[in-house]
Amino acid sequence: MNTITRITEHPRKPGRYAIDVDGKQFAVVTADALAATKATVGVVVDDRLAANLSEANELTAAYDRALNLLTFRARSARELRRRLVQKGVTAERADRVITKLREMGLIDDADFARQLTRSKMSAGASRRRVNQELFKRGVPREVADEAVEQVVTEDGLSDADSIERIARKKWRSLAAMDEVTRRRRLFAFLSRRGFDSDDVSRVMRQLAGEAAEEGE
Repeated sequence: MNTITRITEHPRKPGRYAIDVDGKQFAVVTADALAATKATVGVVVDDRLAANLSEANELTAAYDRALNLLTFRARSARELRRRLVQKGVTAERADRVITKLREMGLIDDADFARQLTRSKMSAGASRRRVNQELFKRGVPREVADEAVEQVVTEDGLSDADSIERIARKKWRSLAAMDEVTRRRRLFAFLSRRGFDSDDVSRVMRQLAGEAAEEGE
C-alpha cells in the first residue's frame, strides 16, 4: 500500500509543504490544501487521495507561477490568465488561480489601469496610446475608459499639455538638423505616440513660429 511517509515544509518555498509517499516526493501543496486533503503521515494514499494531492500540487504550482509573474510586474487578470495558459497551466486551473488572487486583492484591473495610465501619460503618451496599451494588456474597454477619465480629471493630465511638453523637448534635441528634416522627425515622433494629427500640426506650427521669431 502507498503510504505518506513524511510531510515537511519545503526548504526553498516558504509556506509550501512537501508530501512524500513511500519515501519519494509526491506533491508540494499549501497549508490550506494540506488541511483540506487531511493528509498526514501514515495515511494510506488511495486513488481519491492521490488525485486530490495531484490536483493540489498542480494548483499550487500554478499559483506560485502567477505570483512570480506579478512580482516581475503588475498585470491585468486577462493578461495573467493568458500567460499562465501559455506556460502550460490548464484554463480551469488558471481561472481558479485568478479568482483566488482577486479575492486576496492581488489583482485589480481598475487599479492596474489607473497606475499604467498615470505612468504613461506622465511620460507624455496620448490618451489614444494609453488606451491601446491597456487593451493590449487585457484590460476591459469600460475599465480602461474609466481609468483614463479618472486620471485625467484627478491629475490634470491632458493631451494638450503632454504634446506641448514632449514636443518642445524633442524639438530642442533636433536643433542641429535642417528645418525640413527637423519637422519631419518631430511629426513622426508625435504621431508614433498616438496624438491626433490636428494636435500634431498645431504644436508644430507653434514651435516653428517661435523658432522663426527667435531667428533659429
